[in-house]
Amino acid sequence: MSYLHQQSLINIFKAIADFQQDCPVIHKGTTGYGYTYADLPQILEVINPLLKKHNLGFTQILVSEGLQTTIFHTITGEYINGVCPIPQVTLKGMNDYQSFGSGITYYRRYALAAALGIVTDKDTDAAGEKQKPHFKEDFPAYIKKHKNIADLTFAIDFCENLNELTQLHILNKDLLTTAITALFTSKKNHLK
Repeated sequence: MSYLHQQSLINIFKAIADFQQDCPVIHKGTTGYGYTYADLPQILEVINPLLKKHNLGFTQILVSEGLQTTIFHTITGEYINGVCPIPQVTLKGMNDYQSFGSGITYYRRYALAAALGIVTDKDTDAAGEKQKPHFKEDFPAYIKKHKNIADLTFAIDFCENLNELTQLHILNKDLLTTAITALFTSKKNHLK
């Protein structure tokens, strides 16, 4: 970044920093795959008054590359933005449109939280593994440690019960991203 470019964003960066000082941790009672988080309406309820207070706004639009989130300063017009690709997968029990809509909502929540630097779910990274893998001979072949996210995505879709899904999750913790966690959560909700 050049010095001129940094100077041109000083107002928005200051406003975001001030916003972050005012914004509380937002993880109200929505339960996902073993953790609690705030859904999009809960996040908006908390952040909208704070964004207004600090002269900030945001837009989230679909572009060919995925979801573009833009945070802007309402007085100067300074902005920052980023694009997050949304994987196109069909979740069991949903048609393609429902799956895509679920993905949009999921990515809107995480992209907005990331752009603003807010916490919307309980941090369980340091909590340690709560459950050790139990290997059984009767697990299907797709319940294994996968080498890449694409294979893991298909395996999640193939899971037929919560036991298979849990085992797959335990075996593939190192591949967990926000997108994969959303797939696990969605699949869990459909298997209940």
